Amino acid sequence: MSKPLCIDDEAVLNSLQLGDKEAYEHIYDKYWAIMYRHARKMLQNDEEAKDVVQEVFVMLWIKAESGVIRSPLAAFLYTATRNKILDHIKHSKVRDKYLSSLKDEMESYVEPPDATVSQRELSRQIELEINALPCKMRQVFELSRRQYRTHKEISEYLNISDKTVKKQINNALHILKSKLGPLLFFF
Repeated sequence: MSKPLCIDDEAVLNSLQLGDKEAYEHIYDKYWAIMYRHARKMLQNDEEAKDVVQEVFVMLWIKAESGVIRSPLAAFLYTATRNKILDHIKHSKVRDKYLSSLKDEMESYVEPPDATVSQRELSRQIELEINALPCKMRQVFELSRRQYRTHKEISEYLNISDKTVKKQINNALHILKSKLGPLLFFF
């Protein structure tokens, strides 16, 4: 059984900076578990720790060719992991603060007592206006908006053209908007 070769980090880093994928794989295999344990210890969460380590390795690959990574490699990876952990914690605190604020806002919202009465009145008024539409227009409108039928289905069902269906629905909407517009704005 042969003993694995000990490869110097500086040589591996130089190879990585020249675009050597095997050098990247070597660094990944050598340091992933160490960085993961460190991130896991700090974050107390497996998935978040994996995400942090993944981000560090992505950054390592991107920055490798630029030459900004200096030896010792272990110190660079440790510092990058620590910085990503701190960024993650900072982001989590901001997110938690926002969610808490949003929760407080939602819990403090009180629906006005007359809101349900207003909604019922608006629904009643809409029904009255729909019922006041001309018979054929009302029938086309109700098939479209209450039974969710397509223009084609309505035209076949009523034995009228698609254009007539479209025109009837547009006319109905125009009439309803003109009669209910101020009421909708008021409510």
